Amino acid sequence: MAALPDDLRAALDNELGRFPESRLAQAVERLSKRYRQGDSATSPILASELDVAAYAGYRMPATYAALRAVLGEVAAASPGFAPKTQVDIGGGTGAAVWAAAAVWPSLEKCAVVEQTAAALALGRKLAADADEPAVRGAAWRRGLADATTAAPEADLVTLSYVLGELPERSRTQVVRWLAAKAGTVVLVEPGTPAGFARIRSAREVLGEMGRTVVAPCPHDGTCPITPGEDWCHFSARLPRSGVHRRIKAGTLGFEDEKFSYVAVTSAPVDRPSARIVRHPRKHKGFVQLDLCTTDGMAPGTVVSKRHGVRYRAARDAEWGDAWSTE
Repeated sequence: MAALPDDLRAALDNELGRFPESRLAQAVERLSKRYRQGDSATSPILASELDVAAYAGYRMPATYAALRAVLGEVAAASPGFAPKTQVDIGGGTGAAVWAAAAVWPSLEKCAVVEQTAAALALGRKLAADADEPAVRGAAWRRGLADATTAAPEADLVTLSYVLGELPERSRTQVVRWLAAKAGTVVLVEPGTPAGFARIRSAREVLGEMGRTVVAPCPHDGTCPITPGEDWCHFSARLPRSGVHRRIKAGTLGFEDEKFSYVAVTSAPVDRPSARIVRHPRKHKGFVQLDLCTTDGMAPGTVVSKRHGVRYRAARDAEWGDAWSTE
């Protein structure tokens, strides 16, 4: 499970403790309803300190889990990549900065750009006593994903759960803007057909800019998934703290965050030859893997006991893992 770092969990629990849980739960329900209705562009969703705290309580753990999983795959496919700088656009309370610092100890300077002043204030507060120097010293700036402004310049530029909040007509320009001066760009969206469609479109734009896909794709060619028939997404499991469970009216001690993503770079990569794109189906004596490969989709690929080491690896494999077809 992708648990929050201890220092972040303690700071977040302390912040949530400032508000009655009943009010936090009401705010979570209100925010969830507005996000589901897709009206985030019509008026500010995070309108108060309570809203921001509720948002951080119910979304920051899931966002961190997704980003931690994604950035881990980026690190695996680009072992020579050791970013020193990061800019997170639309970063809310800073989950992506915490996730990046957990993956790359090389990080020295991070910046979070966010339009909501209260989110910036809470993010700065949560980071004040962070163990990681890059998080503790992060810059918090008010701003938008705005292609008319100076492009973010950093080794790593992240944009998570933001494309869907932008007007469709501006997304291509924003994607180009993000990548204009960035070393590596990571985009994350909800793991829904609509979220994947946005990621797919962004991937095409980034490919036109000459960027190499780091993950999840094992190739730079056209996505082999037929639009409308399927979508590429992954899942990260995260534990729920007591307060997290109560404000979300959840009964389980964990939740699964579904996400779609793409990461591109201008640096050399060491990509796997395939990616597991669904839960492996484990049977007695064999495992079936649904793979995206350099040659296209390979659903139901069988790995049996006679494959020895590969069979044991398949038994341990999980959805989203890299896989070798060699």
